Amino acid sequence: MSSFKDNSRPKKGSSNRNNSNRNNSNNRNSSNRRQKRKRPQIEVPETGSGYLEVSDKGFGFLRSSDNNYQPKPSDIFVTPDTIKRTAIREGALIEGRLQPPHRGTSPQLKEVISVNGTPFQEYADVVRFENLTTINPVEKFNLETTPDVVETRIIDLVTPIGKGTRGLIVAPPRTGKTTILKQIANAVTANHPDVQAIVLLIDERPEEVTDFTRSVDAEVIASSNDQDLETHVRLSKLVTDRCRRLVESGKDVFVLLDSITRVARAFNSVHGGSGRTMTGGVDARALEIPRKIFASARKTEEAGSLTIIATALIDTGSRMDELIFQEFKGTGNMELVLDRKLAERRVYPAIDIPKSGTRKEEQLFDPRHLDAIHKLRRTMTDMNPIDAMETIKQALAKFKTNEEFLSTLK
Repeated sequence: MSSFKDNSRPKKGSSNRNNSNRNNSNNRNSSNRRQKRKRPQIEVPETGSGYLEVSDKGFGFLRSSDNNYQPKPSDIFVTPDTIKRTAIREGALIEGRLQPPHRGTSPQLKEVISVNGTPFQEYADVVRFENLTTINPVEKFNLETTPDVVETRIIDLVTPIGKGTRGLIVAPPRTGKTTILKQIANAVTANHPDVQAIVLLIDERPEEVTDFTRSVDAEVIASSNDQDLETHVRLSKLVTDRCRRLVESGKDVFVLLDSITRVARAFNSVHGGSGRTMTGGVDARALEIPRKIFASARKTEEAGSLTIIATALIDTGSRMDELIFQEFKGTGNMELVLDRKLAERRVYPAIDIPKSGTRKEEQLFDPRHLDAIHKLRRTMTDMNPIDAMETIKQALAKFKTNEEFLSTLK
């Protein structure tokens, strides 16, 4: 036993050398760990801003309109605790002080300075969108620009648009809806510079996005058809939330959405799966959020207004598109119906006047012109769509303004 013990005990010199080796190894490992923990210092600006997008997990990022609201590595990170503590809402324009990230490369929001231009200390007094009182539109948009732009002159007479209108442009293929959207956008920006005008293009061709960007003065936000369905969905929701926040702050917002049909398709693909499928392959619950997006249009009594004019695609050969149109038909307070027969005859704008109209239009028109408007409507209703359009175009060509034209109908 003693011999076993003596052989098992290391020699004195050997023990010192082993201890020294272990100490050196521990020092190297400790040094390596410190080097791993030490990260390069990231330069962070003192302040930053962006539009809040909140994830399902509760944290958020501030997205930039300069980047079409798409995610990028330098987007400002917002912790769940900050969102709960400050009660900031999705879609709000947040300006705040920043701090370096705890991990990753995104700077982190440290302190909120303002929300939609309102100092943070006053933000708590802003009434939430869903708590605002909704009333009928009573203030009409003036869409007349120059005498030769007959599209908007006719819309002004046939389907007036007010602040808070929820309208559909019912459009078969190749009936000139793109031209009408551009003319409306430019009329709003020219005649109502105080209104925030937005063109939201979902699942549109990239060249159409470029054309809109170059043709209109409004802000163009797009998720083209070369992007995934998830991008279509998140952009539709984020832009709608941004508009709601602007209304809360007292702004009047005008959105041209092309198209509500493609928005509904995207939500059906991404959020479908309730187990109940309707005609055309539409999930029973997939249209809930698109309906809420469209229903956001309203005039509020205490704050601003949100006007949404959305295109609904029909006669595409898709049963899904037809069902989507039927879901939204009647939910708005204005419909502008385009007619393929007029377009085939090269009669533009291809508006079916007898089928188009605005609910409670008498609250939008100048009382001095109501009798003339009613007389015009009765005359147009008795005609077929082609004759009605040709007649009104010839009549407007004789006058520089709609007011001059209406004065002759009294």
